[in-house]
Amino acid sequence: MTGLMVCGAVLVLASAFGLLRAHRDGRLRVKGGAVRLTAADLGGELGERATLVQFSTAFCQPCRATRRVLAEVSGMVEGVAHVEIDAESRLDLVRRLDVLRTPTVLVLDATGRVIRRAAGQPRRADVVAALGEAV
Repeated sequence: MTGLMVCGAVLVLASAFGLLRAHRDGRLRVKGGAVRLTAADLGGELGERATLVQFSTAFCQPCRATRRVLAEVSGMVEGVAHVEIDAESRLDLVRRLDVLRTPTVLVLDATGRVIRRAAGQPRRADVVAALGEAV
C-alpha cells in the first residue's frame, strides 16, 4: 500500500511540474536589472531600434523554429536585428546572463538593455508585443 501512495505522489508531482513548465515555456517575461549588452558582447551590431538575441546549441530542435520566428519578425520590423549566439562557444556570456537552457531569447532596446527574456520557443505574437515595448 505504501508503494502505491509513493507512486501516486510522484505522478502528481511530475504532472504538476510538467504543467508548470508548459505554462512558462517560451513566455517573454520582464527582466529585472540593468543588464546591457554591446556589439562586442554579441559579436554583431545592435539594431537601430531593437535587437533580438537568441542563444542556441547545435542539437537544439526548438532553436531552429525559434530562429525562423525571430528572423521573420526582425524582417517585418524595420531597425530590428536578430543575433544568434552559440551558447557552447560563448560560455562567458552564458554565465553572465544566467542562461540555463536553449533556446533563450533576449529582447534588447536600442541601447542594448535587456527588457524581456524567454526560456524556450516564444510565440511570434509575444515577440512582436515585446518589440512594441522596446521600440
